[in-house]
Amino acid sequence: MPTLHFVNSRQCKGGKLIASPLTVDVNGVIIPNSPLPQDVLEVDLKNAIVSPGFLELQINGALGFHFASYKDPESYEANVRTLAQYLPSTGVTGFYATVPTVPDHIFHSVLPLLKPKDAPEAASVLGAHVEGPFLSPYKKGAHDAGNLYVPADTSLEAIYGKANLIQSVRLVTVAPELKGAMELIKALRINYDIQVSMGHSAATLEEGMQAMEAGAKLLTHCFNAMNPLHHREPGLVGLIAAKNPPFFSIIADSIHIHPRVVSLAYRSSPNHCILITDSIELSGLPDGVHPGHAQIPWNQVKAGNKVTIENTDTLTGTCIGLDECVRNLMTWTGISIAEAVRCVTENVAEAMNLHDRGRLEVGHRADFVLLGDDGIVKETWILGKRIV
Repeated sequence: MPTLHFVNSRQCKGGKLIASPLTVDVNGVIIPNSPLPQDVLEVDLKNAIVSPGFLELQINGALGFHFASYKDPESYEANVRTLAQYLPSTGVTGFYATVPTVPDHIFHSVLPLLKPKDAPEAASVLGAHVEGPFLSPYKKGAHDAGNLYVPADTSLEAIYGKANLIQSVRLVTVAPELKGAMELIKALRINYDIQVSMGHSAATLEEGMQAMEAGAKLLTHCFNAMNPLHHREPGLVGLIAAKNPPFFSIIADSIHIHPRVVSLAYRSSPNHCILITDSIELSGLPDGVHPGHAQIPWNQVKAGNKVTIENTDTLTGTCIGLDECVRNLMTWTGISIAEAVRCVTENVAEAMNLHDRGRLEVGHRADFVLLGDDGIVKETWILGKRIV
């Protein structure tokens, strides 16, 4: 592959559209626009909008496969590959495979298969986001209460496995009010350099502040599975209005959160807002009743993007794509496309300390998305090669 010099483009940088060429070397890495090497191929993007490849912080599955569903290593890895090949159609070039509250043996089986990994013509697995089992039973949502743990009663190594903590786990969601949670957060940060998010929690604002002092850096699907914002006790949600707020993820599907609340959260700190899908394995499947899995041992009902446990109003997730979340944010807030894509690119990279993704900068991977002015994905490129 020759060096590619993309011209006539509008690049999303820092929430603004910047007219600038983009040059990608033979290894798929962004290099300076000058001087250009001799064997360069010019590509006219015809004034297209170029965004960094989208980064998905929380996805449970798609196309009938859930990261909690394990039979054997071969079929599991095959399903991960299929999902990774599907995601670029939604603009996603890297994702954190989310494993919810499951029995210990499932963690020990699947986490070794979710190490950070690149694959040809597919989104990269960036590691695992383990959403549990250190969650509040009062805010468990669709998580199985029988598999929840109090941090003081066990250890990280017993639940996940030491090798998996080192090699696979990159983000853990924890309820900070649980006994032993502060020590657990410190151990994750200091011993393993794993990021910590607060979620599925009834914590007070004060408990959230203590967790941030211990090293927690994010909020998991803000507003959902946590105490509602109250003017006298704002709870974890109140953290997003702090001088130095945590990064907070939002499911912008109009099912989990009202559009006005999404707008309110975004405007509290645009450079800390992260859009996630929290999409489950029913994404890409027809509407109707579908079976559960290791996390949810009950039938699920899919109606459009909305999925609930059969005969209840309990949400188990959504089936929305990350590109649709971006378009929703644009519509609900009136912000520009360059501002919206920060919430699936630069903000994610900052939250997760990613140094080679999420920005259109020299030295970064040439993972990018061509978008229409309406936010529709036109093309997705990974390491300088068109995938979609």
